[in-house]
Amino acid sequence: MDIEKELPQRKPTRLTGFDYNTNGAYFITICTQDRRKLLSRDVGDDVLGVPKSVELLPHGKIADKYINQLNNFYDNVKVEGYVIMPNHIHIMLFVSENGTPRTSSPTKQTSAASQFVSTFKRFCNKEYAKNIWQRGFYDHIIRNHEDHEEHVKYIYENPTRWYYDELYTEE
Repeated sequence: MDIEKELPQRKPTRLTGFDYNTNGAYFITICTQDRRKLLSRDVGDDVLGVPKSVELLPHGKIADKYINQLNNFYDNVKVEGYVIMPNHIHIMLFVSENGTPRTSSPTKQTSAASQFVSTFKRFCNKEYAKNIWQRGFYDHIIRNHEDHEEHVKYIYENPTRWYYDELYTEE
């Protein structure tokens, strides 16, 4: 039996040859485990029934608190914008110089974004008294001004496009 043939080949999640500790902006998506709608709910439907915004649920309020606190925990990492959707969070993160927490030193394998997400999940889970997050996260390196503007727009328009989002679930 050839194990390599039985196991699915995972697509690399990192851009080959890119130093994730360099200055730059990153668009990050963090999902709840099994895409459970624990963070917020749709409110304010328009005439077509499309939600205009989201209202934070208790888990979402905790996530919101820690996103804002992490801005103070990192010397060179700034949250430029974010949205907390029912089952995921989008964050525009800017890393300047060495974006590591004040209390740790960087490693080659751990990027500033990874450390940010790991710390965020750990703080939230401690208050939740359980893990609600999917393993890993999605990140996109912002390549230029237009890419940045497109992703900032995506963050702010996400609640109005929730029903069309690839992360949308009924449950």
